[in-house]
Amino acid sequence: MAVTPSKDYKRREREQRKFDKRMAKDAEKAAQLEAQQIAAEAAAVEAARKSEEDVKAKVEADFEAELEAERQAQKVA
Repeated sequence: MAVTPSKDYKRREREQRKFDKRMAKDAEKAAQLEAQQIAAEAAAVEAARKSEEDVKAKVEADFEAELEAERQAQKVA
């Protein structure tokens, strides 16, 4: 005689599948959010580094301009 699963068993299995699916979806959302945060932090670090490089380049350019102006002044005098 074959034994068929009870309706209660089928219901529990169906609810478990739904729960597993929901947990996988939540885990995927969390992973995407974490990836976005990491990307944002990396972009902020890159922007800060670029800003520092721009400031250094400007200071260097100003120094070179002053040095050239002094050389020109010495040539004239």
